[in-house]
Amino acid sequence: MTSSPSRKLAVSIERWPIAGAFTISRGAKTEAVTVVAAVSQGDRTGLGECVPYPRYGETAEATLEVLNAMQEPLAKGLDRAALQAAMPAGAARNALDCALLDFEAKSSGQRIWTLLGRPAPRPCTTAFTISLGTPEAMASATAKASHRPLLKIKLGGDGDEARIAAVRKAAPESELIVDANEAWTADNLEYHLAACANAGVTLVEQPLPAGRDEALARIKRPVAVCADESVHDRASLEGLRTRYDAVNIKLDKTGGLTEALAMADAAQALGFEIMIGCMVATSLAMAPAMLLAQQARFVDLDGPLLLARDRDGGLRYDGSLVYPPEAALWG
Repeated sequence: MTSSPSRKLAVSIERWPIAGAFTISRGAKTEAVTVVAAVSQGDRTGLGECVPYPRYGETAEATLEVLNAMQEPLAKGLDRAALQAAMPAGAARNALDCALLDFEAKSSGQRIWTLLGRPAPRPCTTAFTISLGTPEAMASATAKASHRPLLKIKLGGDGDEARIAAVRKAAPESELIVDANEAWTADNLEYHLAACANAGVTLVEQPLPAGRDEALARIKRPVAVCADESVHDRASLEGLRTRYDAVNIKLDKTGGLTEALAMADAAQALGFEIMIGCMVATSLAMAPAMLLAQQARFVDLDGPLLLARDRDGGLRYDGSLVYPPEAALWG
């Protein structure tokens, strides 16, 4: 009697051109660099994609090295539950966690939400991101996207009041959320929040630097404030209750869908609203997050819309409506 072959792990770096440039307060980029993990056994292969983020000290090359070091544990039977302790939260674990989930689904012949006991995902409306620029440039980009129901506006500190006003004028009917990417200060926080409130902004993401956001607990917030860089996994939730109204859950921060689902449940139990976010990446990175989107107030899964091209068989986007993945893509 022959034993079944052990699972194998293959890892690769992929580069996807962005349509134009993607600009936030920390700089601009013209391509999305992703790392893809492929877990295979026999004729079945599960895939997961992550985006290493320099803000958290991650690079594509280091992520590749970390994942390659998991080949032997995986061959010896490392499962998804053991993975949570074997690797820290971050992009590398996300790729492998999602690859293992996809492998489980393809091996069982069932969709992953059925295996996890979760509701089947439904189509949902995603935000569409407007990159940071001059008020005039942002107004022009916004006007072209003003038909979209939800816009996410990247801000950068000085001049943000003019940017907010210009964007609102260009998209009078759209719901607006803004993302300062840690660019505001305690001194201008209330001023900028008031400008957002005056423009009818619904949510402000990460206005102050992580670890230096105490001022949020001392002021009356006229607009709901969402933690992004300040929150990573369940362990970081409790300390944010007096400072934030919502948390942005991203698979690359939580280290995969396994922790992200548990984090979403814990965050809701603590009274936080949920935002599901993403990095600029292909549909393979967005697909697992569709399971989280079902319990989110804000969905920001527009990564593929910002690329010059998506991978074959990617998610279906009908305007801002994004549909659940087909089994051939993921899960």
